[in-house]
Amino acid sequence: MDNIAGLCLFLITLYTSYRGLQDTVYFSKYAFRIDRIQVHKEYKRLITSGFLHADWMHLIFNMIAMYSFAGGLESLLGIPKLLLVYFGSLICGNLLSLYIHRNNSAYTAIGASGAVSGLVYASIALFPGIELSLLFLPVFIPGWAFGLLYTAYTIYGIRSKRDNIGHEAHLGGGLTGMIIGLILYPDALLLNMLPILVILIPSLIFLYFVFTRPEFLITGTLKPKTSGTYTIDDRYHTIRRNDEKELDRLLEKIHKTGMESLSKPEREKLEKLSGKS
Repeated sequence: MDNIAGLCLFLITLYTSYRGLQDTVYFSKYAFRIDRIQVHKEYKRLITSGFLHADWMHLIFNMIAMYSFAGGLESLLGIPKLLLVYFGSLICGNLLSLYIHRNNSAYTAIGASGAVSGLVYASIALFPGIELSLLFLPVFIPGWAFGLLYTAYTIYGIRSKRDNIGHEAHLGGGLTGMIIGLILYPDALLLNMLPILVILIPSLIFLYFVFTRPEFLITGTLKPKTSGTYTIDDRYHTIRRNDEKELDRLLEKIHKTGMESLSKPEREKLEKLSGKS
């Protein structure tokens, strides 16, 4: 029987996502949250967040894509290596999100999209001539073209910040899946070099700027409110922004000099602010 791993991942994700949608405490305990990972070292969230989804449409879309690509990769690589691609993509996608949003303590994310992107990119690399449809429509384009368009879309999404999609996890997961696939099956690099390079080169150039020039991700600034009545909502949001700035300052200090560098008042403030998030 093919696609055993895909079926198991589907059933586990279906169960955990259903629990998360029914139980907000369960959802919050396992979602990707910057403050809980950086301050409280809850690294399990790098994995568990991939088994939660925002709604049924989000879940169904990811699971159809996951199951569609898992079967072919399982036949080529075997179950252990397929799982390596899946979980490696999930973790590395979330690590890129963690890095990019490291100073945004309020950032949260869920979903298997990073892992699924890894399966898609691995399939593009390992199966020369593969064609993929756009949003499950009966319109197919070459895999390299799909990968290039998707990469361009994720890069635009990361920089524009115009939606609530975790583009960082998609890009990090996709590239990780492709690289792991090539390590496991190096002959594919010679058989499918041009499509692989078309996707890898712009992605790696973008990541170079992300890691060496952080200002590259800054595309605009918020304009302060200059007129009108100062309402209760305004007061709430002002306090919230100030709290987030203070939490971001403490997180940055931990990132640079370690948890031990915090004074006792700073530790107490950190615990208080983390509990609010």
